[in-house]
Amino acid sequence: MANLVNLESVTHGFGTRILLDNISTGVAASEMIGVVGRNGDGKTTLLRILTGELEPDQGRVTISGSTSIGVLTQEHVGHMEQSVRDVILDGEPDHVWAADSQRRDLVQSLLAGIDLDRLIGTLSGGERRRVGLVEVLLENHDLVVLDEPTNHLDVEAISFLAQHLAARTRAGLAMMVVSHDRWFLDAVCTRIWEVHDGVIDAYDGGYAAYVLARVERQRQAATNEARRQNLARKELAWLRRGPPARTSKPKFRIEAAETLISDVPPPRDMISLQQFATTRLGKDVFDLTGVHYGIGGRTLLDGLTWSIGPGDRIGLVGVNGAGKTSLLELLAGLREPDAGKIKRGQTLRLGYLSQAVSELDDSDRVLHSVNRLKEQTRLATGREASAGSLLEEFGFTGDKLVARIGDLSGGERRRLQFLRLLLSEPNVLILDEPTNDLDIDTLTVIEDYLDTWPGTLIVVSHDRYFLERVTEVSYALLGDGSCVLLPGGVDEYLSQRQAMQASPGVAKSPVTGGAPSDAAAERQRKKDLGRLESQLSKVDKNIRKLHEKMSTAASDYEQLAQLTEELRAAKARQSELEDAWLVAAEG
Repeated sequence: MANLVNLESVTHGFGTRILLDNISTGVAASEMIGVVGRNGDGKTTLLRILTGELEPDQGRVTISGSTSIGVLTQEHVGHMEQSVRDVILDGEPDHVWAADSQRRDLVQSLLAGIDLDRLIGTLSGGERRRVGLVEVLLENHDLVVLDEPTNHLDVEAISFLAQHLAARTRAGLAMMVVSHDRWFLDAVCTRIWEVHDGVIDAYDGGYAAYVLARVERQRQAATNEARRQNLARKELAWLRRGPPARTSKPKFRIEAAETLISDVPPPRDMISLQQFATTRLGKDVFDLTGVHYGIGGRTLLDGLTWSIGPGDRIGLVGVNGAGKTSLLELLAGLREPDAGKIKRGQTLRLGYLSQAVSELDDSDRVLHSVNRLKEQTRLATGREASAGSLLEEFGFTGDKLVARIGDLSGGERRRLQFLRLLLSEPNVLILDEPTNDLDIDTLTVIEDYLDTWPGTLIVVSHDRYFLERVTEVSYALLGDGSCVLLPGGVDEYLSQRQAMQASPGVAKSPVTGGAPSDAAAERQRKKDLGRLESQLSKVDKNIRKLHEKMSTAASDYEQLAQLTEELRAAKARQSELEDAWLVAAEG
């Protein structure tokens, strides 16, 4: 099948820095390509060249003559005096556009709460982005190019968008998307392009497959480098001592993908972190009793009673406008409840990461702004770290250390904001949309820090991957004043939202949790999972031993045949146990 867009030997740079170096690639119909890479490595530049918006310094871009391309950029959409209806529907009345179920679902799901007759000039930046996304998706394009489409969408809207795009690509639509939302990339993409150091590395599959493939490439590269260095050492020894002894080359067998992470421990030891957090915080962190809060006649919290303890790692979800930020600011003491009481622990030392970056001084320099806070800090793990080393870990090196904060990109400012928060050595972290404007590599650095951070963590995020990665329990603000526990995580939240829309009068579960029978079922499920994991561990050990025996019995064909049969039976048992584990895990 001919490509819709082709790049041939494309090179492009800014100043002395080459972002794309002799790139040749293309995009075919029905391809769903996710573009990842660090901030500033050329992702947006690649999209601009692919769509014809930017001419490359060298090389050629060919767009098939009949190909229609729709582009969602990070710029604002429409004219200030236009209405939303004019921009996305060419002014069509409701009874015309709503007759098409696909258009109706798209508008209702992504523009919920936005009056179609509002003027563009009255919308917030996030609302304009959502209008631009709907405008692109409503048009009949062959290829859509989306730059951070999940920004300003809640988890429900992101889930709908993933399903919508998957259905459209089955019908032939091609898509390229730059996104830091790893759940979204895994849900919609069939290929991943990693842009780095002037090149594009292509991987088949979604985000999870990309991570496994990248680790395998790194393992092979490390093996090759170790072999090269070993050969160099041997040659040096020969030059010094004469002819080398005869050596045989080792044979390397690539194990299954699971072996790449078989010796990696779980990201967090929750028991140790809980004990450490209790010693730092005591028994009390936040106790909310009968808290009421509202804005503009809308009730956001209706008699909320909630106890948050040391070491709790809480993810908070909800539709836009449900009161998530208001709840965080109530906890942080930036707002006062209309009624009820919020008790805070005496040893609480709070770090609050807001959505804004206004607390940064644009005229200040990066290194100076950090050194002024603290040149040396003891992280919660006990590790001593200098401001310079932390800056390096967060991607601030070279000229960036002396750059004006006002000259930094949005992602760099967000990184600096989080780093400054760590230097204050908090024992309670409240993070409001921490993933905004950050690239995936930076997110993994932050996740690594949070894995060993032994305090109370409360996170509001639309990034489902990040939320499930760093928290242990989820709660939802449903927009009716209630805050409910989600034992099943984000999936349960989406199910509850669907049930609410189908039956608006359905009562909500209280924040205190489920019925006793539900708790008993959950305990039994955990027992089943533990039993299956123990059996899987034994089977894995048996398989490794069989591999070792087969290596030593390479010349004994009879024994090798017997071991092969045993290995086949062990892998069949492993597959059965994995299927049973998946069934138990899904509840």
